[in-house]
Amino acid sequence: MFETTPSTQSVFTATSAYSLAGVAALLVLAFTAERALLPKNASWQDRFTFIWLTFDALIHFAFEGSFIALSTFGRTVNTSKGIFAQMWQEYAAADTRWGTADPTVVSIELLTVFGAGTLAVWIVYQIVRRNPERYYWIVVLSTAELYGGWMTFAPEWLSGSPALNTSNPLHLWVYLFFMNFIWVVVPLWLMYDSYTQIVGTLRSAQAKLQLQKAE
Repeated sequence: MFETTPSTQSVFTATSAYSLAGVAALLVLAFTAERALLPKNASWQDRFTFIWLTFDALIHFAFEGSFIALSTFGRTVNTSKGIFAQMWQEYAAADTRWGTADPTVVSIELLTVFGAGTLAVWIVYQIVRRNPERYYWIVVLSTAELYGGWMTFAPEWLSGSPALNTSNPLHLWVYLFFMNFIWVVVPLWLMYDSYTQIVGTLRSAQAKLQLQKAE
């Protein structure tokens, strides 16, 4: 059996393992839902958007929802017990604000869970129903996600990042970088895709109107 050294143990723990496994399980659940609910002729863009937004909603409700439960009404992650408390204590080792119920972080997470999570579910429903209104709501949600990420980290960077611990490569590259960077890249792509759909439809309608006037 592989024996870990003390330094290795501090990088990747049992809590790290089940936390990342939980994220992977939610992604698998999102893939399974896509296979069950979308027709075979759905575009790859709709399939990707469905999977992402299902995963997005599950993360918001299951993981970030547990953070809200552990960080309101006088509670903090650092003083709580249980599997979700251990998971967030692991993340708080990378960003201490999450362990102390930082008011700014909790405020953003309240909007993320109840606002963004609910909106993601609504858009997923619209994708299943093939409702074109989804493109507008995707832009709204993506803008909110990007703004939430900015307001989570920009004040910290401007103050010299006193709460961030970048000495652990797992904390730096997985928790702080990757787990937040994907919530920048994917919303940007979703906004671009929605832009092409909305503008393409409007240009097509405009061209038809001009053709009718010419006749």
